[in-house]
Amino acid sequence: MAALLFLLSVLPAAAADVPEKAGAGATPFVWNQNRVWRHLEARFRDVRSAGCPGVADEIGKRLGEGRRHVAAITGAQLKPADTLFDGVEANLFALGPLMAACPDRIGEYANLVMSVRNVLKRQSIGWDVNDAQVRDRLYRVLYGGRIALEEVMLQAPKGALPVVLPGTAEASKTPSVTYKGFVLHSGDILVSRGGAPTSALIARGNDHPGNFSHIALLYVDEATGNPAIIEAHIERGVVISTPDEYLKDVKLRVMVMRLRADHPALVKDPMLPHRAAKKAYEDVRRKHIPYDFAMDYREPSKQFCSEVAYQAYLPFGVGLWSITTTMSSPGVVAWLGDFGVRNFTTQAPADLEYDPQLSVVAEGREREALWHAHVDDAVIDAMLEGADKGDRLASPVYLLIPAGLAKVYSGVKNLFGGAGPVPEGMGPVVAVKAAELEKRHGRLKERVLKEAALFEEKQGYRPPYWELVRMAQKAGEQD
Repeated sequence: MAALLFLLSVLPAAAADVPEKAGAGATPFVWNQNRVWRHLEARFRDVRSAGCPGVADEIGKRLGEGRRHVAAITGAQLKPADTLFDGVEANLFALGPLMAACPDRIGEYANLVMSVRNVLKRQSIGWDVNDAQVRDRLYRVLYGGRIALEEVMLQAPKGALPVVLPGTAEASKTPSVTYKGFVLHSGDILVSRGGAPTSALIARGNDHPGNFSHIALLYVDEATGNPAIIEAHIERGVVISTPDEYLKDVKLRVMVMRLRADHPALVKDPMLPHRAAKKAYEDVRRKHIPYDFAMDYREPSKQFCSEVAYQAYLPFGVGLWSITTTMSSPGVVAWLGDFGVRNFTTQAPADLEYDPQLSVVAEGREREALWHAHVDDAVIDAMLEGADKGDRLASPVYLLIPAGLAKVYSGVKNLFGGAGPVPEGMGPVVAVKAAELEKRHGRLKERVLKEAALFEEKQGYRPPYWELVRMAQKAGEQD
């Protein structure tokens, strides 16, 4: 009987089927601007060969136009459909190739992009952010400004911009800590991007593909001043980390967000963010909270990363994620379904940036880490295109028994508070598919990096994102 029970324990359970009509039923956002991207790249080549002096006047005019846009948005409450925002988007993209060829002025461009973000988020306080057109407007300008700036950063010499760029100087009365020269407050939300292929899948696998894959909440003890970070890990559930432990995991980018000082709930209780963080901290110390693979933010007994911040603030009357993410394309639904996701309207890390209740107070992007984030994203975008055509992650039979044994070993480790090779709550079949994703992504990334190096050697500049996607598509066809 003992042998039978052992065999049953190691034989892998089948992954739960995703309903045939699963998905949010929304329409994935599509830029449909390939000709625009090609034109911008050609413009960059022209400016780069001609030199900055030839476009100095145009840069000055366009920066001036951008500042006028910011002033106009600041001075009135506009409707999301106002054509002024079309002009803001077009101007930011048109400035990109000029700035990429003139690195001495990149700081001015970064300031403009961040100013646009600040005033647009302020405008959106009065908008219905759940309206599809409003959602698209915010995405086009905020994400569009981000990708335009990052293309410039990747073409610029190292050190052209500081690693950490300040955002809105949002006041806070909660306990604070200075870490690496930057003041952080209890209740701040850390939005980041990991280095694993699953991180890229989380960031890109939704109707509005983004740049972030992880959420964490900062708590600062009011008596000792010691900081702690509360976060959900697939391997261990919700845990408490030190700042150094948090950064030890690969972070390709980090953004710090803070509840607006004029938020009605914060005006009544300036210590609210600290009390929310303290609640989350004490909850983790009191009980084990497993990871929520289903991504059901309404049920708190298990929590994924976004849910940690959401459930901390909710009892204090602040419902974060004014905008929830939707996952509708068949490939995204199938692949995320393979990993246990069952809620295809949920809270994605990237969507917190669009929440008008929060301000971005700082963002850190190291140039080489940013390059790898772009390559990872391009590879996942290409892989998801294949998924939409029916490509699926394999779970070879010969790997299932070893995965079952690894699951038994991991279960024993979990009983004693440790983490094994198969995360708590993850079955052997899913573990095999996760390994397949990592291997396939690694093969494609290696090919893309080689072709990107050849491109840079020939053209004299790094391939922009659309070229990386093309390279990844080609690598996928060869795989």
